[in-house]
Amino acid sequence: MIYISKNIYIVDSTIKFKGIRSSKPGGQNVNKVLSGIHLQYDLNGYKYPDWFMKNINRIGKKYISDAGILNIKSISYRTQHKNKKEAIRRMVELFQNSVKREKKRIKTKTPFKAHQKRIVNKKKRSQKKILRKSPQVNDE
Repeated sequence: MIYISKNIYIVDSTIKFKGIRSSKPGGQNVNKVLSGIHLQYDLNGYKYPDWFMKNINRIGKKYISDAGILNIKSISYRTQHKNKKEAIRRMVELFQNSVKREKKRIKTKTPFKAHQKRIVNKKKRSQKKILRKSPQVNDE
């Protein structure tokens, strides 16, 4: 079991690995050896908190299918063993990022002095622009 936090964990015995042909490094072996890895993990198999499921669906939406299965492909390395480690590392990283909760934003009010200063600056700018205009001649 891989523990992420107190009540969030990954049961590594239920992770399914499937070998795939890699389009990355491997030379001539690329066409005949299954060096890539396709990792599958069923998120619905365990009761994770709602806030966590919402976060993981938001952060990892491109990795999670409609059925709630996490799919990660790793084809970075020449060996299946290294690709397997890489896929697990990416899965753990996704879980760790999903555990972090965003702080709720507290609405603040603009200080009175700052508001007054902004109004005064607007009036100065307005006067400056009025002074730049050419004088109006009224011939009637």
